[in-house]
Amino acid sequence: MNRRLHALNERLIGWLVNDAYPRWALHGIDPQNGGFVEAIGQDGRALPLPRRARIHPRQVYAFAQAPALGWRGDVAGIVERGMEYFTAHYRRSDGLFRSLAGADGTVLDERATLYDQASALLGLAAAAALEDGSELERRAVALRGTIDRLLGAGDGSLRSEDAAHAIRESNPHMHLLEACVAWAEIGRDAGWRTWVNRLVELARSRFIREDSGALGECYMAAWQPAPGLAGRLIEPGHQFEWAWLLLRCESQYPNGTLRDTALRLLSIGEEHGVHRGVAINRLLDDMTIADANARFWPQTERLKAAALAATLTRDPRYWSMAQDAASSFFPYLDTPLPGLWFDQKTSDGAIQDTPAPASTLYHIVGAIAALNTALHS
Repeated sequence: MNRRLHALNERLIGWLVNDAYPRWALHGIDPQNGGFVEAIGQDGRALPLPRRARIHPRQVYAFAQAPALGWRGDVAGIVERGMEYFTAHYRRSDGLFRSLAGADGTVLDERATLYDQASALLGLAAAAALEDGSELERRAVALRGTIDRLLGAGDGSLRSEDAAHAIRESNPHMHLLEACVAWAEIGRDAGWRTWVNRLVELARSRFIREDSGALGECYMAAWQPAPGLAGRLIEPGHQFEWAWLLLRCESQYPNGTLRDTALRLLSIGEEHGVHRGVAINRLLDDMTIADANARFWPQTERLKAAALAATLTRDPRYWSMAQDAASSFFPYLDTPLPGLWFDQKTSDGAIQDTPAPASTLYHIVGAIAALNTALHS
């Protein structure tokens, strides 16, 4: 199994270094207006779509990992120009980042979501890891304070956007935890560790359900599940993603309870959310299937969680899970032009012929890096 995993790892790194990074560096960056494109069609052409805020810091993150994985392109320049474009076109006067802009920088959606602020913090951390990051950390600490001031709900949680008072969503809190963990590993400000603890405790006490141990998606301000379908959804990809993050934080909980919580999430995702060899999109809270299609990104989160669980526990079943997850990548990567990907499999296992969304590169790079680290730790 170890030899098989090493072979899969080498194939994935080869695809990333030889195909994906060169293609997205050449065609995934707008040569006229700057910034990263939203998607590339399977013909290799960038699509003239509006650009979500999260695309830019996520692509910064993806390219910032490139040197450690063996790509020798202009990483410093891509990262610097990407953060400059993002700041120039998306930063509002109050310090938060707006949601959407056109290719020419025209503002299309002025709303500021917690998800996009978390992405901004992660991009800043990725850029800071490449250089003396003191100025970038100063900007990140200021953004963290603005998030707390303008989106804070008063109970340790944060509103999903500046106008959403009644809803608490786990997903943007997860990405905020991811960014704070990244900063806690490289930054000097003690507040990063405080925020990590705050978000971990919020997950344990609010987002993870006591009855099943599964991670819910949407709650009301009083912490009952949201009415209707939103309050019943369980996403396997998010069980894996939260498991990976909580395992990264487990050293702060020496009694082992956080590891137990994380491995329970991993087990739920694997036992209930994997069908026909892939992690499907959505379950209901009774673990029946709500959406049997399978986007690419949940497969990457399954690999990240399994690889880290294998490293920490040395349990062979997690290595087996990691091998299965890594193997599941290749149908999504079997595109007409190397370096792109398909976004989704249908419930009958067929790949949908759709453009490659740029936001998925962040997931792919993170998963390949996690597997590579696990195999060489």
